[in-house]
Amino acid sequence: MSFRAGHYFSLESHSLEHNSLENEYQPIDFSEISTKKLADMWRETLHKGMHGICFSLYEDGQKPGDIITAEQVNRRIQTLKPYTKWIRSFSCIEGNEHIARIAHQNGMKTLVGAWLGSDLELNEKEIEGLITLAKEGCVAIAAVGNEVMYRGDLTEEQLLAYINRVKEALPDIPIGYVDAYYEFSHRPKITEACDVILTNCYPYWEGCPIEYSLHHMQSMFGSAKDAGKGKRVIITETGWPSEGGALKGAVASNENAMKYFIETQLWSQQNNIEIFYFSSFDESWKVGAEGDVGAYWGIWDKNEKLKY
Repeated sequence: MSFRAGHYFSLESHSLEHNSLENEYQPIDFSEISTKKLADMWRETLHKGMHGICFSLYEDGQKPGDIITAEQVNRRIQTLKPYTKWIRSFSCIEGNEHIARIAHQNGMKTLVGAWLGSDLELNEKEIEGLITLAKEGCVAIAAVGNEVMYRGDLTEEQLLAYINRVKEALPDIPIGYVDAYYEFSHRPKITEACDVILTNCYPYWEGCPIEYSLHHMQSMFGSAKDAGKGKRVIITETGWPSEGGALKGAVASNENAMKYFIETQLWSQQNNIEIFYFSSFDESWKVGAEGDVGAYWGIWDKNEKLKY
């Protein structure tokens, strides 16, 4: 759901300070690997399973604001179920509420988000929806807002009020807020209010070339971990688009998307780092927000066919 333009990658300015993370996983040298072998590695990595994945709700021709049926959600949950333990949702209204319920019914764990923006009436519906789902037992982790500070939709005080309200209503569920990794060091009051740090890490949106992307993402994670001061840190979004162009040195391509997926999954598994990969299915509506590249972040295409 992210647009990260404006924070461009610089190898000098983002040198990895968190050497323990770097030393525990050595990046793969893809230079001698054929495209066919790369696709084989990608499928093998996928079939080993992911910690978590972000749920893409909308089919071709649909967009946020459309009401989505339980049948559509269930069909996509069944596609994802063999590959992941956790599902992440972004909203609790307009059909998004089906995601948490159906995932829970299928024995999957859920990171459930209330989408907050500048519309205070919709925010109320989101917060009440999140609390309702949690009281039904469908929420393992609750996310109050997604990149609200990055977009500037609310003040810090407004966001803190929502976070504290949900914490009071759901004392037994870990509560967090999702934003770009650097927001947690910039906004210590919000970081302090969170039980768990939920961070988005996108080397692509910072124009990082694919060969440095894992190194850069490790640095992003380390920054959020430092800000959290011992709190649990979950990467709530990271991924690489399969087509749509380039941003500075970051090139969207099938090969780069496969490489990034393989590297992040191996690093995640070897270091027990919780990652929700972005995203499950391609979604055409995102072209409006992010340009051509926005439509191609899925592991499956818009017709729900596995890529590569």
